[in-house]
Amino acid sequence: MKNTRVVLLRHGQSVWNKENRFTGWANVPLSEQGEAEARNAGVKLKEQDFQFDACYTSMLDRAIKTSNLALEQLDSLWIPVQHDWHLNERHYGNLQGLNKAETAQEFGDEQVHVWRRSYDVEPPQVSDDSKYYPGNDRRYEGIDHSQIPHGESLKDTYDRVLPFWNGTVVPNIESGSDILIAAHGNSLRALIKYLDNIADEDIVDVEIPTGSPLVYEFDEQMKPVKSYYL
Repeated sequence: MKNTRVVLLRHGQSVWNKENRFTGWANVPLSEQGEAEARNAGVKLKEQDFQFDACYTSMLDRAIKTSNLALEQLDSLWIPVQHDWHLNERHYGNLQGLNKAETAQEFGDEQVHVWRRSYDVEPPQVSDDSKYYPGNDRRYEGIDHSQIPHGESLKDTYDRVLPFWNGTVVPNIESGSDILIAAHGNSLRALIKYLDNIADEDIVDVEIPTGSPLVYEFDEQMKPVKSYYL
């Protein structure tokens, strides 16, 4: 019996990635380069004869567009796609929209490094009336406001990604489905931390390139037996 495969795909470069801005839950589009990266990811997957049974994405356009562009290369736009906020990027709070270099000049490199790379330190929180508070976005109308973040650490992101993985994705994998997950740098880092049992202090050094399919193969006990980039 073949190993079941899950492909983790960080969205292609976004406009704010290009501009070196904190993005978080801000709904910014892919850049031209990002669209090309997403299509190229689909080409790589096609070359390796991947065929997916289902796809999961976040609620943000850059991940949704990435999954669409990749699946189009595989003639698989017809497969079931579930959009879920648990796969959203880490919410960067009041840092969202700010240029990372300018923020470092204002608050110091060390403080910005702590906000960006520490495991359990949250950024400055947005207020309920902020344009970056997700409770004011129609996408999230059905979510209890007690669950909607004002700003998250990577640990917070981990704590919302894992229940979705175990409760929604794993049962689909156990049925033998090959899965594509198109999401974000931090939501995927949270998942990789779990799958590879990476320590809190070590996950801060893990980087996931945009538009590069990361394949995990699972045995019948749902244990990852192999992982590799295409």
